[in-house]
Amino acid sequence: MSAAAAPIQLAGVNHYFGAGALRKQILHEISVEIRAGEIVIVTGPSGSGKTTMLTLIGALRSAQEGSVQVLGAELRGASPRVLEGVRRDIGYIFQAHNLLDALSATQNVMMSLLLDKVGKREAKKRAEEWLDAVGLAERRHHHPSQLSGGQRQRVAIARALAGSPRIVLADEPTASLDKQSGREVVDLMQGLARKQGVTVLLVTHDNRILDIADRIVHLEDGRLVTFTEHVTAETQHMMDMLARNNRKGDLHRRVAEAPAEQLPALLEQATKSAEEFLRVTELSHDDAFQSMFEEVLASFTLRFGELLEAERASIFLVDAERRELWLKVAQAEGGRSVDVRMPIDRGIAGRVATTGQSLRVDDAYASPLFNPEVDRATGFKTRSVLCLPIASRSSDVFAVAQLLNKRSGGAFDENDEARFREFTRALAPILEAWVRMANAEARRNGDSGGRSMSS
Repeated sequence: MSAAAAPIQLAGVNHYFGAGALRKQILHEISVEIRAGEIVIVTGPSGSGKTTMLTLIGALRSAQEGSVQVLGAELRGASPRVLEGVRRDIGYIFQAHNLLDALSATQNVMMSLLLDKVGKREAKKRAEEWLDAVGLAERRHHHPSQLSGGQRQRVAIARALAGSPRIVLADEPTASLDKQSGREVVDLMQGLARKQGVTVLLVTHDNRILDIADRIVHLEDGRLVTFTEHVTAETQHMMDMLARNNRKGDLHRRVAEAPAEQLPALLEQATKSAEEFLRVTELSHDDAFQSMFEEVLASFTLRFGELLEAERASIFLVDAERRELWLKVAQAEGGRSVDVRMPIDRGIAGRVATTGQSLRVDDAYASPLFNPEVDRATGFKTRSVLCLPIASRSSDVFAVAQLLNKRSGGAFDENDEARFREFTRALAPILEAWVRMANAEARRNGDSGGRSMSS
């Protein structure tokens, strides 16, 4: 294979399951190239053919129609010897880990090397080095049953990479992991794969990890469509739904009437397609789209305030270039909206924005941090304050959420803070997407100072 040739090349691939009247086509005319060192994510609903495509590329299933070239070898009609040779240059990571519990972490990694005819001493050395690299130096003698799900997946990654593969194939590697463990696993996979210069093809339903991809391809009913086409359709559907709800006045009502436990699901429904869309398109200049974002953001913020029995709920955005806080979501007397800016080095919200630490203030006017300018601008009298930072995916504070005045007349307590923190975590994705959208609009208008927020 020439240096310029893509290590994965599919052309006109069709695949079927069953025979006779029960024969069903799973893949339809799949053609795609994946370049050396590229990280590509394959998305799509269950049954769309993602795993079938992965197993064809991995030489784990026989190609039926079309061309499947991997590492310069044509797999359709290939001999067992050719298929075995290709498999030796591929690292496989599966959702189920496929570790042997009778073996330690080191022995599980060693086994893949011993099968590749690596000497026992060298296999042990390389296994331990890779387990160290994935952060399991102190767990390498543990058996899989003694490890967490994230740790078992790290062992699987070490096993996949220990043989210095040229391609890594991962099938739903985060499906059984919580958010933190899933993020750690894909970040680790990305970092190690980059250092080794291998090609990574990852099948997933997990929208939380799309950011590691150089490219995303989408399978729908066994056919490849561009990710942009897919997300455009999904987002347009979401916008139409929100627009209909707004025309009927239903959006705020739905949010206001939803029980607390249903709010995260409602918010996820509103943000999922929008987050994906903003990665690949320029719809952010659409005024209707921006209006939808702001409506969702305001409705959920005010609802969270109601559930926590606060008189007011507010969101400040961090304008990094101007060193200001922008009071973006608030409600003044009579339902009038407010637009207040203040220096980031003043006030309770400013302290939270600059330190990244939450604050509870029982008596606002007795606090040297309190900035009464907002009260003067809104005509509101602040008594108690609960203020939390909102961090982006890169851990930068880009916004601040604030509750004012417990309706009971008392102060906010630790339980209020814990509940508000959960709400702000649910709100963070759409807020961050809105900030990215505002920044994109500012760049288009050449107004880097006017609306540029930290993200």
